[in-house]
Amino acid sequence: MTGPRPDSPPQCLDDVCVTCSDTAVIVRLVRLLGDDLALVDTGSGHEEISVALVDPACLRPGAELLVHAKEAIGVPR
Repeated sequence: MTGPRPDSPPQCLDDVCVTCSDTAVIVRLVRLLGDDLALVDTGSGHEEISVALVDPACLRPGAELLVHAKEAIGVPR
């Protein structure tokens, strides 16, 4: 058998990995939309993101969220 095994992790062959080139950013929650979605202010406009991974007690208008690839992954402290 030649080449990588099917269960081996993908290899980066260019200067930047496709899967790790995104950067987490801090955004401000504008409003909850339902179905674990929210509208946030990115500083350069509004975007819809998922908030499914964040504690609902932290989700209030004006709250800052750490977002990676349109998924809120935490609350900065």
